[in-house]
Amino acid sequence: MDISGASALVTGGASGLGLATARRLAAAGAHVTIIDLPSSSGADVAAELGGTFAPADVTSPEQVADAVRQAAASGPLRVVVNCAGIAPPAKVLDRDGNPSPLDGFERIVRVNLIGTYNVISQASAVMARTDPDADSGDRGLVVNTASVAAFDGQIGQPAYSASKGGVHAMTLPIARELARYGIRVLTIAPGIMETPMLAGLPQAAQDSLGEQVPYPARLGRPDEYASLVMEAVRNGYLNGETIRLDGAIRMAPR
Repeated sequence: MDISGASALVTGGASGLGLATARRLAAAGAHVTIIDLPSSSGADVAAELGGTFAPADVTSPEQVADAVRQAAASGPLRVVVNCAGIAPPAKVLDRDGNPSPLDGFERIVRVNLIGTYNVISQASAVMARTDPDADSGDRGLVVNTASVAAFDGQIGQPAYSASKGGVHAMTLPIARELARYGIRVLTIAPGIMETPMLAGLPQAAQDSLGEQVPYPARLGRPDEYASLVMEAVRNGYLNGETIRLDGAIRMAPR
């Protein structure tokens, strides 16, 4: 699919995986619209890329719909990448053996799973009314972000694993539904990546995490995620699948 002159929308595009992806998409000629929180550096990133910043909460249908309209005004909306997410640890029981507050679980699921669905819903409605790409026949591509925690969840990750497992589980049914419109849907499940969440750890701790990866024994790089997104743009036969990007790691219980 040719995205030169087209529009792309990246949630969580102000940092980490989303930022690397936004840069790749812009380099390929797409006009990139960044969705991130108002407090993020999204405006600076959009200025760097010659794109648009749409401050929004991914769980808000109204705010996301406005962002999608902004993106579509810059060209045919061809690519949507869902990178927005949160990952605070939350056990079932607290230190005293009492149930942890339910609102913590709900917030993680709401941002990671419901937020992803909301963006897919709002964006696909616009994509479905867009003329197909002249070369590929595709109307668009949606790439979601799950995690290896969807399959190898660790202690302290029940909410995060549930949210990312939900992203994985809805990939195929949504791909099947949107096939009639020529919209492909994929999910990437990253392993341990060099993101802002890990950047605050001491270097020794980061090295230790990297050594758990069979090969290559290091943390994954955001640009490796972005590169896989671009391969999904190029390869029109990728659809309805969750792809692990993890150096063959299988997470231990803790």
